[in-house]
Amino acid sequence: MKRHLFIPSKINYVRGKRPEVDCILCAITAHDKRVVDSTVFHNDLMTITLNIYPYNPGHLMIFPNRHIEDLTELSGEEVSEMHRLTVLAVNILKKLYHPQGFNIGYNLGESSGASVKHLHRHIVPRYKSELGFVDILAGSKIYVEDPLRVLTILKEAFQKAENKKE
Repeated sequence: MKRHLFIPSKINYVRGKRPEVDCILCAITAHDKRVVDSTVFHNDLMTITLNIYPYNPGHLMIFPNRHIEDLTELSGEEVSEMHRLTVLAVNILKKLYHPQGFNIGYNLGESSGASVKHLHRHIVPRYKSELGFVDILAGSKIYVEDPLRVLTILKEAFQKAENKKE
């Protein structure tokens, strides 16, 4: 049986109903009021946001603040910071959500499923038994935690972790 991953709430986005901005991730870093700002952490080089169309609670995206579209455009400093923040995010998500694994990666190019040209890395916490009867019968996903609560918890966790670093 062929299986497909989908997020029912993302259908309007997929159909083109998106904020009228040149780049949604650049708009987030610029604090543009036309986009949902789900930033949990940012510094001079990178921003981490909660994905507003998550596969699971805690689904994060890390991206450079400057607009780049290709992995090869990252500077050495950005590569290092992207990796550091990925490790930090995994450690925070492990403590807060206790996932059994992670999907971490990029969708590079439209054919790979990338719907945003601005380079970004996904960090998706994964669990042994993600599908429940509602997922299967109703084609809907039940999130066990309010996304706004997740946003608040993750902001606090990243702030606390970065303060320890200093």
